Amino acid sequence: MNATPSSTDHRDHAYGTATDRTEPADQEGRTVHLDTAGWGTMPAAVRALVADCASREDRYGPHELEEDLEDVLRTEVHERLGALLGVPAADTAVVTDAAGAFDALVSRLAPGRGERVWTTPYESAARLTALYALRDRTRCTVEVVPLREDGDLDLEWMARHIGDDVALVSVVHVPSGCGIVNPVEEIGQILAPYRCVYAVDASYSAGQLPVDAGRIGCQLLTGDGWRFLRGPYAVGFAFLAPRLRAAFEDAAAHRPLPPNAAVAGLNAALAHHTATTATTATTVTAAADGPAGLAGQGLLPALRAAVEECPGTELIAPGRVQSAILAFRHRDLPAALVRRRLAARGVVVWKTVAQETPLHLPRSGATTALRASLGPETTPQDIARFGRALREVVREETAGAQRPRPARTLPPAPTPVLASAPAPVPPAGPRPRPSARRHLTLCPTP
Repeated sequence: MNATPSSTDHRDHAYGTATDRTEPADQEGRTVHLDTAGWGTMPAAVRALVADCASREDRYGPHELEEDLEDVLRTEVHERLGALLGVPAADTAVVTDAAGAFDALVSRLAPGRGERVWTTPYESAARLTALYALRDRTRCTVEVVPLREDGDLDLEWMARHIGDDVALVSVVHVPSGCGIVNPVEEIGQILAPYRCVYAVDASYSAGQLPVDAGRIGCQLLTGDGWRFLRGPYAVGFAFLAPRLRAAFEDAAAHRPLPPNAAVAGLNAALAHHTATTATTATTVTAAADGPAGLAGQGLLPALRAAVEECPGTELIAPGRVQSAILAFRHRDLPAALVRRRLAARGVVVWKTVAQETPLHLPRSGATTALRASLGPETTPQDIARFGRALREVVREETAGAQRPRPARTLPPAPTPVLASAPAPVPPAGPRPRPSARRHLTLCPTP
């Protein structure tokens, strides 16, 4: 599933601990939310609708709520998805999450033995798991499209090596671990003359970039509704070409459906997104102190500068075209520590780990990193506050690391046991579990 990184200790993502938490209102006002890619904050109208649906379901039961929402669940949400993706409403589906939809379809594909499946170094661990399962089941071959020196996908390599023995091509539009925008439309043009299924992951692009499945030329496009679209959790969407519909529905019949309240929330979020897009398109210039566009892309240079001005930081920004996501790390300080200290100052970012994109981050030398992502409500003041907070955290933690530590005091030696005394036997019981989870970095299989 593609909801949250399963490897990351949930305790690390709490907004501070009992010892370091500081209420944002006591410092500089509202929380600076720079994690739209992880969890977009729902608009007030969407939040109110989801709460109302949950209340009605609790009072009257799920069946009556489903009857009340019948038009939304069966018609309206699909019309909005079709308009968002540039496809017929009948070719859309509502799912729990993008990774689950991809796995459902891939589990029904049957490439021949030795046929090729293409993926990229920016692929997520969840989709790679589905592709490796397909390889083990059918004995097809999984190939990774190489990168150019600047980090972009090598389209010339794809044009030279494409053929009718390529059964599936999986490309992520914008990956979770960095902000590169992959050229999905150009890839679609390369693949168009061939029989392969072209699958695009738009989880981190839908809502911040135009996503037109018709122009992309893909047969499967999946996305999550709770990121840049700012809908509720546990609901996503998919576009399926007609030739894949039967296989997908057969697999999806055995998987859970998203809650009705979540689907209604996604429908409201899509309506809000459409209205916001229309408003932004008719606005020639934004106020200097206001939000910078639909997903804040206009503030990306300022965000990048704020990171680069902080001593010891390194950007993780491959490729020539960037989205509203910026990944970075500090050479000496753990990403978890920096994230917690920023949260204590009212600034929310995400910690990402290498196993989320196991073909990319480990090869770049990063095992953990920080990810900041902009949203439609991000302001220049938010970026300035983030920059100040980041510099303060680095300065304080670096100074603390340089202070001499007190010498360790060894515990007293245990009292020797007489030879005649029997050795103590530990009481039977379960083995103690480690106090904290550790990160596991996945290595790509050949």
